[in-house]
Amino acid sequence: MKLHFVWIGKTKERHCAALVDEYLKRLSRFASHEISELKDINGSADASRVTHIESAKILAAVERDEFVVLLDETGQSISSVELAEFIQIKQQQSCKRIAFIIGGFAGVTDEVKKRAQLKLALSRMTLTHEFARVLLAEQLYRAYTLIAGVPYHKF
Repeated sequence: MKLHFVWIGKTKERHCAALVDEYLKRLSRFASHEISELKDINGSADASRVTHIESAKILAAVERDEFVVLLDETGQSISSVELAEFIQIKQQQSCKRIAFIIGGFAGVTDEVKKRAQLKLALSRMTLTHEFARVLLAEQLYRAYTLIAGVPYHKF
């Protein structure tokens, strides 16, 4: 199964970028992945316009057959073990690709929300989008170590 990360903008904070890289490197032992890092809209005061433009880019980046998970503060909260169980179920169902979407500062349109088969909250606390990328990569790596029965700290 391939993991597809779709997010708006580059990870500019170097510490966050380094952590994302590290966890994706670790994750690559278990699953292939790709990143669609979509250009953000800078300098626009009109959040509604930004949301529509960025959401159109997100929808264009997601393939038709992908199972789509939208990271959203109003989404379902699950444990690390439950995330591992979700990944295992998708593997057993022969799911070929899962897209994990992290929108921009202005959020996403209802169209993106409707495209998502699962809305997932990483925390009830507010996180920066860059930190959400770190947390997502780390939790997916943790999920795969749980599935493989490998001690997390050994890698």
